[in-house]
Amino acid sequence: MSIHLHLRAVAESEIRDDHTWLAAFMSEAWDNHPDEYAAGIADSINKVWGTVNDLYAAADVLDTDADEPWTLPIYGGRPVPHSADADPSNPPLMLLEPPGVSQAAAFLATVSFDQLWNVAGGKIMGPGRDEAQARQEFLNYHRDLLGFYERAASAGHAVVKAVWA
Repeated sequence: MSIHLHLRAVAESEIRDDHTWLAAFMSEAWDNHPDEYAAGIADSINKVWGTVNDLYAAADVLDTDADEPWTLPIYGGRPVPHSADADPSNPPLMLLEPPGVSQAAAFLATVSFDQLWNVAGGKIMGPGRDEAQARQEFLNYHRDLLGFYERAASAGHAVVKAVWA
């Protein structure tokens, strides 16, 4: 089974704060994901987004910023609750508003991947994995997220997040 965290940048004025509407929007965006990824308005992480968050949590060890901006790229935002008549099979959704998107972009631009990896790499890589391969995988996730959030912040966009299983 494949499970993904799907991130989609969108102008805040184009979003309805309604789970059913957002689920339909994200479903269509998921269908168009390869094109939207190529256009720089979408990103996704297969299965290991919680581990990517664990990598960013190492920033708490490096710098005890009370705002904890390291939480924003993966789990940041507010849950969009299901309405009473919503389809229960619709995915969990989060909405990170433009100020949070800017904070996530700033965090990703200023944090040192190497320092994060030095603190957390051994813990998140798992047993039996080649360290160089694992490091490259997480560096790729970091670079993708950095570019995605920088573009979204530049455009003043919000980010909608969905989990697809």
